[in-house]
Amino acid sequence: MWTPAARAELARENLPYASSLTDGEWALIAPLLPAPSRMGRPWRWPLRAILDGIQYVLRTGCAWRHLPRLAHALTLADRERAGREASPTGAILDAQAARSGGVGVKGERGYDPARRVVGRKRHALTDTDGRLLLAAVSTADRHDSHGGVALLQASRRLWPFLAHCFADQAYQGERVGNATAITVEIVRPDKGQKGFAVQPRRWVIERTFGWIARCRRLARDYEATPSSALAFFVLAAAMILVRRIAQPL
Repeated sequence: MWTPAARAELARENLPYASSLTDGEWALIAPLLPAPSRMGRPWRWPLRAILDGIQYVLRTGCAWRHLPRLAHALTLADRERAGREASPTGAILDAQAARSGGVGVKGERGYDPARRVVGRKRHALTDTDGRLLLAAVSTADRHDSHGGVALLQASRRLWPFLAHCFADQAYQGERVGNATAITVEIVRPDKGQKGFAVQPRRWVIERTFGWIARCRRLARDYEATPSSALAFFVLAAAMILVRRIAQPL
């Protein structure tokens, strides 16, 4: 929600664009980016200017396809900053359908009858505070449980200490429950519940989806390839952590 406090937090009055990185944010990101290679052409532009351009694209919706992935290192840093163990033991699993923006090649989009959406689906795994741990993008017709299995299995390499995961009823059954050693707890709605209601634990990942949805580029799925769609989604999650970590105490 765009409150006056949120607008003030994201203000960049002394920078070229409202999406430009502050000095504190750049100091946090710079060590995580690749150094210039000895081979090939020399860089024509400073890396900070390039990242500012990418940020501008992400926030305003211009066409761009190459994005860095910083979420993993930033999640570790933000958890330690908050006094948590760097690697989480608990997670939350969910999926979000993104309506097609009308581009892309045939066969890379599908129809989700439950959500009545033609487009792609973003599968996400967050920690219990809402930091993105892992994400994937598929056609919208892929069932949530199939995407959930893929994320849980992939998480063993990056997040080996995950032991418990909260999810909704779309992930119930042996397919997800037996996919890994991670215990999957299904958070069910209250008996007699009708319409939307905040559910324990699961509201955290819904909040993360809401934060990421502030980026206009992600309001729909405009990307020609799933890899580009995934890169924008991950970068949006990473920039949430950049702004959080870079804030003065």
